[in-house]
This record gives sequence, structure tokens and C-alpha cells, in this order.
Amino acid sequence: MSTAQLSKTQKIFDLLSEVMDPEIPVINVVEMGIVKDISLEDGVSVSITPTYSGCPAMNIIATDIKTKLQDNGHTEVKIIEVLSPAWTTDLMTDEARAKLEAYGIASPNRSSVNNSDPVGTPKECPNCKSANTKLKSHFGSTPCKALYVCVDCLEPFDYFKCH
Repeated sequence: MSTAQLSKTQKIFDLLSEVMDPEIPVINVVEMGIVKDISLEDGVSVSITPTYSGCPAMNIIATDIKTKLQDNGHTEVKIIEVLSPAWTTDLMTDEARAKLEAYGIASPNRSSVNNSDPVGTPKECPNCKSANTKLKSHFGSTPCKALYVCVDCLEPFDYFKCH
């Protein structure tokens, strides 16, 4: 890839970092690891992968990406949904994890490779930082989250499932 193409690709990544996840509006699709690849042949092709099988936000994300690029002069935009390899929480940046916590969602703190952070084990409360928490439901506000409650501060919170 030439220097000019690398520069153009970086500018596209910069634009896409302005596209927020519609279900977690403090995290963008790049730091979430949803954007897998960008190709500059025949316009701009962006490969994206869902965070969870059947994620209802993927259509919105694809539309938001296409709109962002078209609004910035890219007339030929193609969105490609990639299912393999599957998205894992390992693709989230450290910044995304910190933003999840600040937003009140417990983030997975271990690798998905060996599933070392299973749903059901206590999670740190993002509100008071207590580990005295209990699972209330395997599904939270979205299928990719589980619902917990903190026994100490009594606040419910979502946990972004490690997968």
C-alpha cells in the first residue's frame, strides 16, 4: 500500500471514529473493534463485524458509516458484514473499556480466548467498585450484556459479556 493510500485509509479511520455505537453512545465503532478493514479499491469498502450474533444495531451502524463517509465526499461506499472470524471482546481498545466503566457498564476484564470471565461470576460494580455483586439475568439491556445488581450500593448495572 502506498503512502498516499495509507494516509487516505487513516483519514477514513479518523472519520469512522466519529461514528458512535448506537447502543453505547460513548464508544465509537473503531475502538469497539467493529470496523475490521478498509479497502480503497472501487471507492471505499468498510468491513464490519457484529459484536453479537443477530445484533440489531448492525443495520444502524452500517447506515451511519455510509452516511459519515458520503457526507465527507466518498460517493462510492460499500459496507461488508464479516462474520468470520467472529468479533470478541479482545478487539475492544483499553479506551473503550474505560468508557464503558465510566458510562456505568462493567467491561470484561479478561481474555475471551479461554472464557475466563463467565457470566454468573461476580463483577466489579462500575458505580461503587464493590465486588459484592450478583447476576440478575443473563440478558441485560441488549443481548450482548448481562444484568447484575450491586449488593452494597443496590444499583443495577449491565456487564458487557466476554465473548
